[in-house]
Amino acid sequence: MDRREFLQSAVLAGAVRGVAEIKGEAAQAPGSQVPAFELEEATIATLSEGMSSGKWTARGITEQYLTRIAAVDRAGPTLQSVLEINSEALAIADQLDTERKASGPRGALHGIPVLVKDNLDSGDRMSTTAGSLALAGTGASRDSTVVANLRRAGLVLLGKTNLSEWANYRSTSSSSGWSAVGGLTRNPYVLDRSACGSSSGSGAAAAANLAAVTIGTETDGSVTCPASICALVGIKPTVGLVSRAGIVPISATQDTAGPMCRTVTDAALVLEAIQGVDSRDRATSRAGDRMAGSYRDALRRGGLKGMRLGVARRGFGLPSSVEPVLTEAIAALKALGAVILDPAEVPNAEKLGDPEIVVLDFEIKAGLADYLATRDQGTAVRTLADIIDFNSANREKEMPWFGQEIFERAQKRGPLTDPVYRTALASCRRLSRGLGIDALMARRRLDAIVAITAGPSWPIDLVNGDRYTGGATSPAAVAGYPHITVPAGWVHGLPIGLSFFGRAWSEPKLIGMAFDFEQGTAARRPPGFAPSV
Repeated sequence: MDRREFLQSAVLAGAVRGVAEIKGEAAQAPGSQVPAFELEEATIATLSEGMSSGKWTARGITEQYLTRIAAVDRAGPTLQSVLEINSEALAIADQLDTERKASGPRGALHGIPVLVKDNLDSGDRMSTTAGSLALAGTGASRDSTVVANLRRAGLVLLGKTNLSEWANYRSTSSSSGWSAVGGLTRNPYVLDRSACGSSSGSGAAAAANLAAVTIGTETDGSVTCPASICALVGIKPTVGLVSRAGIVPISATQDTAGPMCRTVTDAALVLEAIQGVDSRDRATSRAGDRMAGSYRDALRRGGLKGMRLGVARRGFGLPSSVEPVLTEAIAALKALGAVILDPAEVPNAEKLGDPEIVVLDFEIKAGLADYLATRDQGTAVRTLADIIDFNSANREKEMPWFGQEIFERAQKRGPLTDPVYRTALASCRRLSRGLGIDALMARRRLDAIVAITAGPSWPIDLVNGDRYTGGATSPAAVAGYPHITVPAGWVHGLPIGLSFFGRAWSEPKLIGMAFDFEQGTAARRPPGFAPSV
């Protein structure tokens, strides 16, 4: 048996164990004792200062996070948020410690451990699976641009996080956070509740202090929803600010990677590191001089003073339970000097769903074929049709809870030259931009739009799938515009985030407002791993 065959069989066995654990056949009881952790809620600045003073080393910090993963992710609450540990993590940390002694740190992120979602290629010994057994045990020949930029900035690539399989664009009745490779990711705040998705593992891991920072990806809500539900700061940047090269795709027009962190400052520093023009992704050519070299000037108090903020309330399907959180958030924004226009509804928000689905169907079919062509010969699937066939042939492991209706629907779509696709794409852009966000902001002279990011997390239900409690992710996602969520409050112990979104390339302004709100409210608190509400 060669290495890839061994890895494939090992991951298949792990997936079977994961399903058994979900059924309650092997997992430890939720809410098990969680040991104290020296680095709990540690920021990038705290870790960097500790390394500069000699209190810690990159290796020592990495070892602590690996121990934390063993205690919380593999045992104890058994979050199942980390799919794979990088076998080279300690060697990378050692090299960075040596470099620090010889020539000083590369920058603020030198020696900081990071976990990345397992749809980002890493040209190392780790696999890139998108949570699917069809890609289990196979890797990429080179880093995704995001991973390459993280390495260049001096971060320690700790491992890969679990995700909703294929970034949650496979079935209409899926459960967020479940993949055949990794099983089900649990919410660290309340263990029988969803961690949302598709960046479920990145959200749960960052919230539970399994890494200093994490990376997620979003097509529509996949960074911002799990960030909101796990009391994190999540940044979905303007499409084109961060390269998608080497990331398993859904949509060429909506996909982007983004940081998921415990503070706005940390998220801004990570965004600064991963952004940039890349010849491998032509969407980044639009960034140019619109890209901020640094976001550090935005990280100051007073970022909300005089800002005109429109409060969007309708069209998001949110429950009434979030209204007190929104009321308190608005009061805080006013106290911090913002001018509030309430309500300021996003036009056509409720009309985005149908054309968006058409666009995503066409784009995932084309995008997966292009991406899979870049994978080495260990990858047997090359097209969406191949993946559908693989899932059907491995139904017991790949589809024990839900099917692949979206894949089957997308497979019936034509090429990207099809007039149906072109019409749907034009509708998405017109409704979300010129007749949506841009229209509202121009008419009301807004600096940003604010809304509750997502409703409270819902009980996990593998049989019936997700019971979403609403969210404000679609307008910015469909437009390809930036969106930041910040912890804002709680509903029965479940985190609720506040969204700031606006025009393309407005990341510096949004980061400044989000930072001021965070500093003025301090709403985040670490998880308690409660077994139930």
